[in-house]
Amino acid sequence: MGGQEAGAVDLAEHDYALWEKRVDALMVICSAKGLFTVDGLRRALEDMGAEAFETMTYYERWVAAVNQNLVEDGVYTLEELGRRMDQVRDRGATYGEAADG
Repeated sequence: MGGQEAGAVDLAEHDYALWEKRVDALMVICSAKGLFTVDGLRRALEDMGAEAFETMTYYERWVAAVNQNLVEDGVYTLEELGRRMDQVRDRGATYGEAADG
C-alpha cells in the first residue's frame, strides 16, 4: 500500500472468475466514456484505507473504486444502486434461476 513494504509478488498466472473479468470490462468501458480518470480511481482506492487492502481482493477494491467514482459523477445514486441490486438478487442465485424467472 502506497510505498510500504509488501513482500514478494506472486507472478504466477491464474484463471479469473467471470465477475472479475466483468469488473475489468466495466473499467475499460467507463474509462473510454470519460466517466472517471485514473487519478480518480487511485484516489478512491487510497481513500479506502489499509483495512480494505487487508480484507478485500484486488477486484473487490477495483469495483468499489469504480462505484465510488460513478456515484460521485452522478451516473447513479446509492439508492438507485441498492434498488437495482435488490432486483438482481431477486432473480435467483444462478443463471438458470434467473432464466426461469
